[in-house]
Formats: sequence, structure tokens, C-alpha cells
Amino acid sequence: MSESNTKSLLSKEESQKIYCHYQEPTAVQKLSSRFAQLLLQINPGLIRPVVVVGIGTDRCTGDCLGPLVGTNLLEMGDVKPIVYGTLEDPIHANNLKKKIEDIKSRHFKPLIVAVDASLGRSTSIGKITLAPGALKPGAGVNKQLPEVGDIHFTGIINVGGFMEYFVLQNTRLSLVMKMAQKISLSIYYGYKKALSYKKDSQGDMLW
Repeated sequence: MSESNTKSLLSKEESQKIYCHYQEPTAVQKLSSRFAQLLLQINPGLIRPVVVVGIGTDRCTGDCLGPLVGTNLLEMGDVKPIVYGTLEDPIHANNLKKKIEDIKSRHFKPLIVAVDASLGRSTSIGKITLAPGALKPGAGVNKQLPEVGDIHFTGIINVGGFMEYFVLQNTRLSLVMKMAQKISLSIYYGYKKALSYKKDSQGDMLW
């Protein structure tokens, strides 16, 4: 589903992005609650399989946010979304198109949750974004790649606008790991919340 199609299902207020710094004490609570809400608004009854796609590569510290999230999710409890894009088997610029085609052929109308690192202003480093619609992988380094996702998480890991490849290579791994942990927990708990709401109310949500 395209970003425009996804957003057409939501009101203006519901389609807004939310931003949350990874150090905020309630970051996981805010992100997981919003994630559960989006899952059930876009995918009532959770009929479509929920697939998390971590985008990036383990060969670059600044670009390993997505694969770290994928790996973290695989190591969490039994109840979790389907996961693609890990440190062991990353999804990156060279294989993105084929991997997405494979995912769509394996799963019937998957709801894809894309996760990727991004560059931004110095004052925004450490912020996590959650929004409905697709993200544009590689936009920060001027790569033309297909849009991915019905919902997306991005983590601003460094400053953009100048020597992006150098900046990515020199991003602190500790920051990326901490942000990946918060995103992983938000997805994990948000998915569990959505499942519990589905079980309790059979898809009739009261927010």
C-alpha cells in the first residue's frame, strides 16, 4: 500500500507522525501505544500478517539500526511479528527490491513495518519517528530506492547535509544500539497490545 493510500484511511490527526527521543522515560510506552493503534486502524482485526523489515547493513555503524532491530526482535518472546532484515541476513540497497518482492510472494497482503536509520539536524539526533505510510530508504545519501512500508520507524542517528557516507561510517555504535533497543521494544509491546485489543474487543477499538 502506498503512503497516500494508507493515509487516506486515517484522519488528519491520526496520520501525523510522532517523535520521541530515545532517552525519554516513557519512550517505549508512547511508541508502543501508537504502534498498536496504527496496526489496528490500518489492519482491523490484524487479518494481514505483520512483517517488520529492518533496512540497512552491518558493514556501517550508522546504517545498522534496521538490522539491529530485526535481530533484537528475533531474540524476544514467542509472540512477535514476522521479521526480515537482520545482522545475519540484512536488507540493503543492493537487494531491497528483490527482498520486498520475496516477502510479498511469501505472505498474503503483508502489512509491512519498515525500520531505517536517518540523518537530520543536530538537535534531532536520538529522536525516533513513527508514522503511517512508506519510508524512502537511502534518501539521506541521495539513493533512489523503492518506497517501503505501510508503517515506518526511523531513528535519527547523526547530522545530515554534508559528507553523508563519512557521517554514517563515523556514527557511534552505542547510540545506534540504544535506539534500536527502544524501537525493538516498542514494536514488540505494540504488537502484543494490538493482539490483546483484538482478543478483548474483536477489533472494535475505543481510544
